[in-house]
Amino acid sequence: MKSKHANIAFFVPHAGCPHSCSFCNQKQISGQHEALTVEMIIKTLKDIKPDLLRARRTELAFFGGSFTAIERDKMTAYLEAANKFKNSHIFEGIRISTRPDAISDEILELLKRYNVTSIELGAQSTDDTVLAFNQRGHTARDIREASHKVKNYGFSLGLQMMTGLYKSTIESDIKTCEEIIALKPDTVRIYPTVIIKGTRLDELYRSGEYTVQTLPGAVSLCARLLRMFYDAGIRVIRLGLHSGGAVEEGYTAGPYHPAFGELCESRLYLDSAFEKLYLLPKGQYTIFVEETQVSKMIGQKRMNIDLLKREGYNCTVKGKSAVARYETEIEKKRNGETDVFKVIGNARV
Repeated sequence: MKSKHANIAFFVPHAGCPHSCSFCNQKQISGQHEALTVEMIIKTLKDIKPDLLRARRTELAFFGGSFTAIERDKMTAYLEAANKFKNSHIFEGIRISTRPDAISDEILELLKRYNVTSIELGAQSTDDTVLAFNQRGHTARDIREASHKVKNYGFSLGLQMMTGLYKSTIESDIKTCEEIIALKPDTVRIYPTVIIKGTRLDELYRSGEYTVQTLPGAVSLCARLLRMFYDAGIRVIRLGLHSGGAVEEGYTAGPYHPAFGELCESRLYLDSAFEKLYLLPKGQYTIFVEETQVSKMIGQKRMNIDLLKREGYNCTVKGKSAVARYETEIEKKRNGETDVFKVIGNARV
């Protein structure tokens, strides 16, 4: 069974973009400065050994830029190169990312012909004021209309959002999350705003007009958004910028961390455990979590366990198959018997 997902990613930095968004420097983020060519695509796919991907559901992905706004001959040349390998068992479908205002019936019909299966839209925010101040060049209405079109044509819909943009607030970011949930995408990516050299945000930051999120603040907010999407049955496939490439070299300020997603998940487990423990007397407890999530409950460098210990709760963590994702179960042994504590509202049982 193919349980894991993998992308064979090609970056088209800034290709097709009609605007220079305040936060964007795709060449710095991706680490790719030369233009993508058909020859690069063919060589990469020829060199891939299908056996290495057998256990994964693999998509060929065109990221960066606005794929459907690329000059038409170039876009179709990329897709034709990819489709030469359609029956090679290297990938199962093609994923592209683009702008909400670069979607039309004609474009979607063309993408269908070239076996595109997933379309991600860079929404970033559903607040028109935030979109305007960050020079996005589209509106929240464009996001809604494009999302509906993508779904109506049978594509898998992905939406990308950012937190901490210029002129955004925690409240506007939460509202963006709620409005994205209402659009019912299949997948979501959440990116806390990081300042990259050579961007408008870099200028605003240096002039004092823009204040970046702190890392703890971004983790707290993004963990909350992650939980909202999870509860809505929407899969978050990325939290924070990918490490590698040239991100670290181009970084000016902001909540960048190479394991940002793990920090957010770890925060959810800490909150779940502490919600239960603060109703109990201080002492020694065992925290049970889903079997694959033990390290996230412990936290990086034992951060969560050390924090709970400072609050008077000396805890060990164990895996248990019956515990749901992002939930915890607390046990305490007393006089040879085990007490299991659960929390309903603000009462312990």
